[in-house]
Amino acid sequence: MLRTFRETVAEHGIPASTLTDNGMVFTTRLSGGKGGRNHLETELRRLGIIQKNGKPNHPQTQGKVERFQQTMKKWLRSQPEQPATIDDLQALIDAFVEEYNHHRPHRSLPHRATPATAYTARPKATVGDRSDDTHDRVREDRVDKSGKVTLRYGGQLYSIGVGRTHARTRVILLVSDLDIRIVDAATGELLRELTLDTSTRYQGTGRPPGPRR
Repeated sequence: MLRTFRETVAEHGIPASTLTDNGMVFTTRLSGGKGGRNHLETELRRLGIIQKNGKPNHPQTQGKVERFQQTMKKWLRSQPEQPATIDDLQALIDAFVEEYNHHRPHRSLPHRATPATAYTARPKATVGDRSDDTHDRVREDRVDKSGKVTLRYGGQLYSIGVGRTHARTRVILLVSDLDIRIVDAATGELLRELTLDTSTRYQGTGRPPGPRR
């Protein structure tokens, strides 16, 4: 999903906002926030794009795209030669997109213009600043026997070293985007504070392993 979105942005530019349903590929907001923002949500925030999601169980919010898909399916079924392979289907879809956007008059547009004409003529919205839109969350966990806890960020699972001396300790993770504090749940002692390095999946302590308990 993220790769497709980036390809679309590279071809058409960065949108001011997006509107999708609540599928997990688009948002984790209905999952209780346990895994943090997913790949797409993290990318939208990075680019300053406002993310809009439809009301659960209300597909009418995405009515325009649903209507577009209905038109596309009807057009595909009407073709005299039906596709036998994925490549054949993609070629037909590409032909439909060209016809729909650049040649087929649209009844809802002034003077029955094409979507491409209307899009080109309208001023474009610009992205905003989402630097203050932090994602704060609190997680309870237990340090595993090797002295690590895990945290999901941007759809990726990271391991964070706390130290074997704290193995099996119950902890609270206070997370504000990339800034993380790990606190002993029983004593309130700050065990580790770090800024997550997303270039590596393991966040070592920088210290030699301690003795096992």
